[in-house]
Amino acid sequence: MIFSGFADISVAQLLLVAGVALFAAVVGGLAGYGTGALMPLVLVPLIGAEPVVPIIAISSIFSNLSRFVAYLRYTDGRRALIVISAAAFTTALGAYGYTRLTSAGAALVIGVMLISSVPLRRLLRRHDIKIGDTGLAAGAVGYGVVVGGTSGSGVILLSLLMAVGLEGAAVIATDAVISVTTSIIKISVFGLAGVITAQVLAFALLIGGIALPGTFLARAFVERMPVHVHTAILDVAVIAGGLVMISAAARQLL
Repeated sequence: MIFSGFADISVAQLLLVAGVALFAAVVGGLAGYGTGALMPLVLVPLIGAEPVVPIIAISSIFSNLSRFVAYLRYTDGRRALIVISAAAFTTALGAYGYTRLTSAGAALVIGVMLISSVPLRRLLRRHDIKIGDTGLAAGAVGYGVVVGGTSGSGVILLSLLMAVGLEGAAVIATDAVISVTTSIIKISVFGLAGVITAQVLAFALLIGGIALPGTFLARAFVERMPVHVHTAILDVAVIAGGLVMISAAARQLL
């Protein structure tokens, strides 16, 4: 089983986590994703790969609720319900699978997902794929497995929502509603599996609390900041972090 414990964390390291959490919240408020992709880059070196998905699942409740409130009037409730209904069971299945991973397995899964998310997002955008409600539900089934057991999979949901015709703030708001629900499902599974410790909760509350002002700060700059700039920076950081995690996993396995 995973989640054996944490090393001692200094004040400077906590401040680093808080700083990255604020930046990730701003990016998430602008682009609809970011926290799940950026936070593993600072959390894994400090505490290992095992607790990362539960920490982000809990902290994302805060960030997605604040995002939902900030963009409330743009939410597409019908599309949100379709995704939630289709993804609920597979999300729980993916979360359970994650609790059975070893430390190296957890690092490998997160690393591969982070690296894959960059070309996947670019590929889907380039082809401008369009789907209907049936396609959305089918895609949500697969999305549930991925989001249940990995971090940084938000790009898949965003791509699905854009493929059914949602744009701009409607994508961010609808994504937030769905993400809150999938996070609750994941937390329930992790809780039943006994992998939510006091340390996991402490990190999650720190990241989640920082995310609240970050989201509203993002809304204030949403029309001023060029999205392609922070997207390019995020892509480089995500790929580099994914490679580091895969390398660490390989060293443990060899």
